[in-house]
Amino acid sequence: MKNNKNIITAILVFALVAAGIYSCSDEYLDETDNYNIDSQGYFNSEDDYYMALVGVYDLLQASYVNVLLGEIASDNTLCGGESATDVVGFQQIDDMGHTSVNSNLRDVWSWMFSGISRANYFLEFQDKTDFEGRNKMIAEVRFLRAYYHFELVKWFGGLPIKDYDAALLGSGKRFAPGDELSIPRYSAQEVYALIESDLIFAVNNLDYIAPQVGRVTKGAAEALLGKAYLYQDKFSEAATILDNVINNGPYQLATSYETMFENEGENNVESVFEVQYTDAEGAGFGCLQCSEGNVAVGFNGIRNHTGPTYDSGYSFNVPTQETVDSFEDGDSRKEVSVLDIEAWAEQTGATYGLGYEHTGYYNRKYIPRKGDQNIGDQNLTNPNNYRSIRFADVLLMAAEANNRGSIDDAKAQSYLNMVRARAFGGDSNNISASGSELTDAIYHERHVELVGEGHRFFDLVRWGDATTVFQNFDDNGQTYGKTNYVAGCSELLPIPAGDINASNGAIEQNPCY
Repeated sequence: MKNNKNIITAILVFALVAAGIYSCSDEYLDETDNYNIDSQGYFNSEDDYYMALVGVYDLLQASYVNVLLGEIASDNTLCGGESATDVVGFQQIDDMGHTSVNSNLRDVWSWMFSGISRANYFLEFQDKTDFEGRNKMIAEVRFLRAYYHFELVKWFGGLPIKDYDAALLGSGKRFAPGDELSIPRYSAQEVYALIESDLIFAVNNLDYIAPQVGRVTKGAAEALLGKAYLYQDKFSEAATILDNVINNGPYQLATSYETMFENEGENNVESVFEVQYTDAEGAGFGCLQCSEGNVAVGFNGIRNHTGPTYDSGYSFNVPTQETVDSFEDGDSRKEVSVLDIEAWAEQTGATYGLGYEHTGYYNRKYIPRKGDQNIGDQNLTNPNNYRSIRFADVLLMAAEANNRGSIDDAKAQSYLNMVRARAFGGDSNNISASGSELTDAIYHERHVELVGEGHRFFDLVRWGDATTVFQNFDDNGQTYGKTNYVAGCSELLPIPAGDINASNGAIEQNPCY
């Protein structure tokens, strides 16, 4: 949907409707209504539905914080930044010393629920006006509702859901004042059931080719459904749906991993679903979720960099030496995934500054490139799309499901080796193991293939490996910064205190917080 001139207008109109704002006039004493519209008077045409749909997509751009924190919470990176007090919420999550009073966790919670609210607003009026293609729009919205719910359940577990039984059937209801006092948390299992329901509808009503680049497809719905199954250890269901993506979808591994994360690599043959970003719409620190650009990119950038190829940034999310050492000899992904800043400076004459927890490495996949417009703020409006679901991820999920479900180790090997063949330039590094050894090989491959993309923490948690990994000491005697990690507690993060307090006991806090 990137670069569509109607999108910004659509977002603004939808925001006005959703917020109940009726007048655009600065002359508040003027009794003439210059703009008069409300939710009951909306959804009268296909164009109304389209603009509302764009509004639901818009909150995807705020998910940059989910990706950034997913890396910082893992063993892939240290928080970094300027100092130990630079974005305290990030630092707390890196140390696993966070509490329920953490503004960055609150962002994840509130921004994803904003996306759900917009989706429910659309679904509340889904039957008001009929037109050709309406079911496909509804399917897109239900995918997006599932996406936002999935992001939340990974972080927080069970969630409050309004009119749960009706939502399972595809309806939607927005939260209203007072609901916080009566709507309890539904279990993670119940949230996943809603996610599955929404995605099954999306699978059955979408095509593999979208009407616009960036919009949801049947393949995206199948892939996310497979991931939701995998997170619940529903291996048979996951294997079936992911095998279908592989065998019937239009996807393949991109020939070049090297250009995968460059601008020219956006929306390529490997892309199953991408969050679309643009550098043509500015934002500021007062409203980071308002940015149409990928905010995480600037946060990841090289501190005080001067030189070719890359713009500077804030030096957060810096890879550890252990992450670099995870790559095998001959693995071409290493240089693409991680920028060795000392080697880069020696090669090009570039200069750079040293930030807090400087490791000598940067997340090369998502750091700012020169040549972008960056309208508004260079560090907040980077155009780098987030590759939310890649075909390589699908192959590795399918390999895991077939292996861990004791379904077909030969097929699991085949999928795993497709990914490895690209990394090593041939089949000389193929894996022939089976059983638990094959499981370990798949886990390793997910680590190095997807490093820097925000998946690692959640993989460790669902595998039950987080405690073991975070208790391993590195060469400097540090535990990947996870000095406060507590098994049985830190797998879920706390629900923001404000929401707990406002619920007057209706919403229970996660254990240990």
